Amino acid sequence: MSSRGRKKATLYEKLMQLRDVTNSTALNKTSIVVDATKYIEELKQKVESLNQEIGTSEISTVQNSLPVQVTVEALEKGFLINVYSEKNCPGLLVSILEAFEKLGLEVLDARVSCTDSFQLEAVGGDSSEGQAEGMDAQVVKQAVLQAISNVQE
Repeated sequence: MSSRGRKKATLYEKLMQLRDVTNSTALNKTSIVVDATKYIEELKQKVESLNQEIGTSEISTVQNSLPVQVTVEALEKGFLINVYSEKNCPGLLVSILEAFEKLGLEVLDARVSCTDSFQLEAVGGDSSEGQAEGMDAQVVKQAVLQAISNVQE
């Protein structure tokens, strides 16, 4: 079989795949392509309506409250603080850092991601000797949760 014949056979095979995917009953090339175009338009409309539904539900979720996970572990000198939220909102990082400052914790090491979700992993230690030694992990967790709720209001 010549290369031209192989190309023609490959094109025909792909056309039949397109026909199957789009549930077309057409037999000629033009009708198959027209049916595929209509099918694509239907899919675009479905995607648009789903995006609108998702947008509406996201707005109501953010207005109610952000689902947030906060864990605090006591270290030898300081705390390991992890914060995760499915959504990021303006001022969240600043509010959490201000809470650390009020507690007298200095951020010694941190990793933050604020793109779609919000993730913070920070190691906080004493900014002045002995101030955070009497503090337990629950106090730090409550301060972080309060900072998050302040941003949501």
